[in-house]
Amino acid sequence: MESQNGLKARKARLVLAAIAVAVAGLLVAGGFAGATLMQDHTQGAPAGAGPSGSAAAPTGTGPSTSGLMTPAKGKKWTLDKPTSHKDGVAVGFPTSPGGGISAVVYFWEEYAWLDDEKAIQQLTAVASKDSPGYVDKRVSEIRKLREELGLPPSGGISADINFTTTVNAARATTVNAPGLPVGHVMQVWVSYDRYATGPKGGRDEDPLRGDMVDFVVKWQDGAWKFTDEFDSLRTFPVAYEPDSPFAWKDGWVQVRHAS
Repeated sequence: MESQNGLKARKARLVLAAIAVAVAGLLVAGGFAGATLMQDHTQGAPAGAGPSGSAAAPTGTGPSTSGLMTPAKGKKWTLDKPTSHKDGVAVGFPTSPGGGISAVVYFWEEYAWLDDEKAIQQLTAVASKDSPGYVDKRVSEIRKLREELGLPPSGGISADINFTTTVNAARATTVNAPGLPVGHVMQVWVSYDRYATGPKGGRDEDPLRGDMVDFVVKWQDGAWKFTDEFDSLRTFPVAYEPDSPFAWKDGWVQVRHAS
């Protein structure tokens, strides 16, 4: 789910820049609460459970925070490996909180966010049966973005251009969904970078960095499924910064893929 209206504009800038450069030939070759589950997985690292009403970490001229714990100093969250891939997405994550976080991270890194045809396949594989409009809503977002970029509403992008999404950190909290066991619904925020490569490996000189997006997932039929049933229960974190004690206190933990 898009975290900011500005995200669309930044995506548009990234895509347009990559396409324009490629066309011009200028790309050179080359308790189950969020705090508890994070704390358990990081061997005692403190994490704040309370949501923040701000989308940015506090700033000012107060006392130095150089000696406080930050995401960069804390133990990283090692993601669970999927057991397989199906319909373009990683599947087979455990029912644990770590499994839910891993499902979101893998999905977002693999998501065909600018190709509606591939996205339909991916979204259909992970959407909850209790969210019948979930796939159509996400696909509509992609098609609208494509039109804003001057692309046909449906289709992919040039085979010469590839995008890579890398999740750097996650913030997970339990959603107390009525009628469901505690821990079976989670909201997972991720902070990520996205960059493009063009013909012959040309690099994107202005990648998208440090953006945030969140998803709500629930354990259903033996898998983590994406849902919009509980959007009214979502919370909003402070911005992720690797050296911010405020981000650490709010529950942000860096992630890494298992080797």
